Amino acid sequence: MARTKIIATLGPATADKAIIERLILLGVNVFRLNFSHGDHDFHARLIKDARSAAEEFNRPIALLQDISGPKIRVTPMEPIQLVEGDLLYVWIKGCPKGAQNGISINYPKILDGISIGDQVYFADGTIRSTVESIDSDKVTVKILTGGKLTTGKGMNLPLGQVNLPAITQKDKKDIKFGISQNIDLIALSFVQSADDILQAKKLVKMEGGDAPVFAKIEKGSALENIEDIILEADGLMIARGDLGVEMGPYIIPVMQKQIIAKAREKGLPVIIATQMLISMVSSPYPTRAEVSDIANAVLDGADAVMLSDETTVGDYPEETIKVISETIKETETYYPWYREFVEMKDSRKAMAAAAVALSQRMGVSAIATFTETGLTAMMIARHRPEVGIIAVTSNEKTYRRLSVVWGVNPLLVDRKYEDSDKAILNFYKRAVKQKRIDPDEPFIVTISRHSTKTGTTNVVQLVDKQSIKELQILAYKSKN
Repeated sequence: MARTKIIATLGPATADKAIIERLILLGVNVFRLNFSHGDHDFHARLIKDARSAAEEFNRPIALLQDISGPKIRVTPMEPIQLVEGDLLYVWIKGCPKGAQNGISINYPKILDGISIGDQVYFADGTIRSTVESIDSDKVTVKILTGGKLTTGKGMNLPLGQVNLPAITQKDKKDIKFGISQNIDLIALSFVQSADDILQAKKLVKMEGGDAPVFAKIEKGSALENIEDIILEADGLMIARGDLGVEMGPYIIPVMQKQIIAKAREKGLPVIIATQMLISMVSSPYPTRAEVSDIANAVLDGADAVMLSDETTVGDYPEETIKVISETIKETETYYPWYREFVEMKDSRKAMAAAAVALSQRMGVSAIATFTETGLTAMMIARHRPEVGIIAVTSNEKTYRRLSVVWGVNPLLVDRKYEDSDKAILNFYKRAVKQKRIDPDEPFIVTISRHSTKTGTTNVVQLVDKQSIKELQILAYKSKN
């Protein structure tokens, strides 16, 4: 079973329950809903179909709501063909009728923070310019790399922090909708600082939700503040598209490795996104470079790899999942298993480390962690043990949310046992029946004894056949 998880974005090409079902069977763990496109009715239908399909197959499928954020775009205009040396005028209060080479943007206030000499990119960085002059009514840029500029194309300011709200009015409405739909995970776009994450969490709480908030790392300012962002975020998504436009493509491979390593220190799940199999939008076969990109993300220690256009508007969404799944499985035959973390400042981390260390020294079939919030499972996963991680929980939200975490195989139980021995015995019966563990091999358990409170894991136990016999005898005596 593959440890690195697969995220597929739902869109026009996959907005059909039958296709969603096939994607689940092919190995998708999380479905992403991109709120930059589609209305609430469209997303509500996708949520209903994905939930129904997951229930039919008894799979822990998570739904990730990707908030569009303050994307800077060119407002409606007539197309302009720009060449090197042209001057382009970005008007602050709307482009005057008939103005040549003039445009306006949806967030003109961002122009307050730019200076002469700053770089300005359009259309995912394919059109590049530098600021020539700044007037009260417009900013003039000189084209360095030309191209065709049309309505809706994005605008990027590679350097510095832009003066935009972290969460737009649209985002607030979308988050409220997501909470009403019991969404599992939320990804916040264009994060620049830890404060952006805190604002999002506050809004989620105000709406009565508790969905974990992932920070999308796609701006240079986010890289500058990455340590603080990691402290506040519940997970990270490295959105390499906009980040590559702002910072240049050459830093992406090293930056990806560095961010994953930093996040693993805390136990945060990391998603790698953007153009993983972009050629498969129109081709049934990947390029060797794309396969290598997926393999590198897996070897870097990513928790999940994500597909966007490939499964929203692509011609071959199912073939794309097959390719990414096979690449993950093959790459994990050469996986750098097990990393020991020295820092152990809380009991949960210490218990997780002990469980993984024991699994490395014993021939066990799995680590079973009893968890309500999923945090112990995440702390175990950060060590990347070679044996499987089974997260046993009675919390349906945790059951789904852990689908994004590397190596975690969630198991939903119908109730929380106050007696840890009964909980272990019940797990053993179900796990053997479902072939999750080998009945002839021992397994490791982390559990809370003498407490049912969250965050009180205090036992790491090696369970073998003799232990199970003793538990069965105790269970029999308690009944009689």
